[in-house]
Amino acid sequence: MTDSMMVFDRRAVRAHRDRAAATIARYDFLLQEVAGRLIERLEDVKRDFSVALDLGCHTGGLRPALRATGKVGSLVSCDFSPAMVSRAAGPRVAADEEALPFKGGSFDLVISLLSLHWVNDLPGTLLQIRSALKPDGLFLGAMLGGQTLKELRHALAEAEIAGEGGLSPRVSPFADVRDAGDLLQRAGFALPVIDAEILTVVYPDPLKLMSDLRGMGETNATIERRKSFTRRATLLDGLARYRNAFGNEDGTVPATFQVVYLSGWSPHESQPKPLRRGSARNRLADALGNS
Repeated sequence: MTDSMMVFDRRAVRAHRDRAAATIARYDFLLQEVAGRLIERLEDVKRDFSVALDLGCHTGGLRPALRATGKVGSLVSCDFSPAMVSRAAGPRVAADEEALPFKGGSFDLVISLLSLHWVNDLPGTLLQIRSALKPDGLFLGAMLGGQTLKELRHALAEAEIAGEGGLSPRVSPFADVRDAGDLLQRAGFALPVIDAEILTVVYPDPLKLMSDLRGMGETNATIERRKSFTRRATLLDGLARYRNAFGNEDGTVPATFQVVYLSGWSPHESQPKPLRRGSARNRLADALGNS
């Protein structure tokens, strides 16, 4: 990703989230699952956080889990969608992740649950997050990675090529895991850690998957997406290809969600630092027992 890369129609992202806000509780299984895993990572940190920001909070579902840890004091909820954040409890603000309204050094913790994959300028957003943290403050995030919805992407692409002789973006692209660590370092985070895992959700059919994506506010928002409805024949062919290529023996289909976890600290003099080049006092050969 480059700083000037424009992939997503941010107005469409907000509209999709606004539309999903009232009923997202029916479709938030993925949010709940990843929230639990994000909280586990937070509990491994031997620190408490007086002031925290829930960035991309949806309707505030992460708040009870954060409170239950006993590690978070004051919590501010923030989301790009006014309809989403209006349903969150406590202090809240509607704001664009690409233009955060917070003063530098405002928070001890910034946590983000499955929202940053909709940001165009991810390097710039990470830089703003780091700036919003106090020295030695923690950023902890989870976002969808590049293998997400690979089955749906494959099936719809094949159907469109076969039926219409061309290809348009039908599933939004996601960040590459390999780039995530570099992005954290570019943003000035210390001690960056990246890991990823695959979550596989089983659906009775591909249409239920597409319905859930709409209910979560996760439908296609690429700038180059087709603005008209998908042809019925193309859609039916895509659904058939999905079942044929990926279906289970019982007729169900899997859907892959790759979750990328990011963590990094706002720099502070107390943090461990790498040695300067040439400052080592022992030879590597000696450590390995070689002459």
